[in-house]
Amino acid sequence: MASDRNQRVWQVVARIPEGKVATYGQVAALAGLPGRSAARQVGYALSALSEDTQVPWHRVVNAKGQVSLRADPERPDYQRWLLEAEGVAFGLGGVLDLARYRWDGET
Repeated sequence: MASDRNQRVWQVVARIPEGKVATYGQVAALAGLPGRSAARQVGYALSALSEDTQVPWHRVVNAKGQVSLRADPERPDYQRWLLEAEGVAFGLGGVLDLARYRWDGET
């Protein structure tokens, strides 16, 4: 059974609309996770999702606007591919414009 922390993270991530992203720290704040390791806890919660999940985990990026490395070496560009399919554009160095694509936490 999923922990309360994981459930809160998943509920926040489920609200991120198509074509928008949130940072790990932003999700942590919206989920009410305290402490310096809160963003890391978001990563742990997302890694606990099943492969067939409906939670749009791919919409969570790091604070630099980059896709974080995944433990799955078979699909290193999968998250970026999913975001590009939603209209998110990446610039040089694989960085997306957070000012343009960051979710406001409301809609």
